[in-house]
Amino acid sequence: MKASDVPCPDWMQQRLKFHGSQVPLSTFMEWALHDPEHGAYGSGHLRVGTDGDFVTSPSLGDDFSALLALQLIEWLKVLARRHPDQLLSVVDVGPGEGHLMDQLRPHLAAEAPDLIGRLECVLVELNPGMEARQRSLLSSDHPIPCRWSALEDLRAAPLVGTVIAHELLDAFPVERLIVRNGALQRQLVKLQPSDQGPGSLVWADGPLPEALATQIQQQAQRTGLQLPPMGVDNGWATEWHHAVEPWLRQASDAIQAGMLLVVDYAMEASRYYSARRPDGTLTAYRQQQATGDVLRHAGEQDITAHLCLETLLDSAKATGWTPVGQCRQGEALLALGLSERFTALQQLPGHQLDEALRRREALLRLVDPSCLGELRWLAFERDADHDGPLMATPSRFLREPG
Repeated sequence: MKASDVPCPDWMQQRLKFHGSQVPLSTFMEWALHDPEHGAYGSGHLRVGTDGDFVTSPSLGDDFSALLALQLIEWLKVLARRHPDQLLSVVDVGPGEGHLMDQLRPHLAAEAPDLIGRLECVLVELNPGMEARQRSLLSSDHPIPCRWSALEDLRAAPLVGTVIAHELLDAFPVERLIVRNGALQRQLVKLQPSDQGPGSLVWADGPLPEALATQIQQQAQRTGLQLPPMGVDNGWATEWHHAVEPWLRQASDAIQAGMLLVVDYAMEASRYYSARRPDGTLTAYRQQQATGDVLRHAGEQDITAHLCLETLLDSAKATGWTPVGQCRQGEALLALGLSERFTALQQLPGHQLDEALRRREALLRLVDPSCLGELRWLAFERDADHDGPLMATPSRFLREPG
C-alpha cells in the first residue's frame, strides 16, 4: 500500500470530524463509494466501460452475456420443471450501468421463448445515481419485464430463480488488518489536521474490536487459516471481508429455490494470506488506471479487494448455500461456446472486418489471465422445498467443452 498523506475533500473532512477524526477503512470505503451525494457509486460519478473508469465483461460487448445466458437458461429450465407454478426471476445484484441485464434479456427471449411468460428480471441497486442510469438504459418495451427491488423486500417474498453477483463482492467495504509486534490490529483512516490548508488522510492503527476478532478466529478455525501467517514481517497487511457472510445470508433468505452465480476476483487462502503478499490486494480504479493509493480521490474512484476462496465457500455453506463448483472465467466461457464464437468471426464478410476485429479483441480480453480471464465463477444452489441437489449433472460452465 502506498504511503498516504493525501488531501482530504471537504465533505470527507466534515464526516471524519463528526466521527472523532478516525474511522475503520470499512467505514471510509462505505462513505467513499456509497454516500448518495459524494460517493463514487452513490452519486453516479463512476462510469463503467471502455470510455469510463474501468471495464467489466458486459461493457466490452454482448458476447459475454450471450454465453452467460446459456448457463442461466439451463438452470431456469430445471427450476421451471421443479417449480411448475412459480414465476422465474433473474436477479442482478449491483447491476452497475445495467449493461448485463440489457444484453441478457434479448438472449433469454431468443434462446428460451417457452419461458418468456414466466420470466422477470429484478435489479437490486443501493445507489440512486446508478439506478437512474439503469432505468434510462432498460426499456420497458420488452417481453421480459424488469423491476427494481431491495434484498430486504425480496426476503419478505422469496423468489425462484437465479441470482447474479457479478463483480459485486470484491467491492464490499473491508476491514484492513495489519501486523504489529506479531499481533493483528485494525487499520484506520485518520484526518491529520493542518495549519496551512485542508487536512490530510493518513493511516493509523487501532485494536481489533471483540466481534471482529471473534469472527476472524472462528472462521480461521473452520477453514484451517492461520492469521497472521508464519514468517510475516512487522507491517504485513491484508483484508478481511466481514460483510460477505451477512450478504450471503440475505441472498439466501431472498431465494426460495435457485442458483447463485458469483463472478469475481478471488484467490486461494495460501496465496491471499501469504508472507509473500505483504500488502494485500486492496486496489483503486480511476480513469482506467489502477493504484494502491486508495485514500486519494475519495468519492471519485472505485476501491476493491480480492475475495478469499476458502472463506467465501465457508460463509456460503454457513448461510444455506450448497457449493456446486468453481473455475476461472476463461474455462467457463470456453465450456459455454467461446471457441465457436471465435470461429464464427472468421466467417464474417470483408466489409465487417472492423467489427470482427473489435469483437475478437473483446473476446480475448474476456479470457486473458492478466485481465478478466482471472475472474472466478462460483456457483451455489439451494431449494427450501425439496431434498437432494437441484442440479442432477454438473452445470454447463463446469463441463469440458464439447
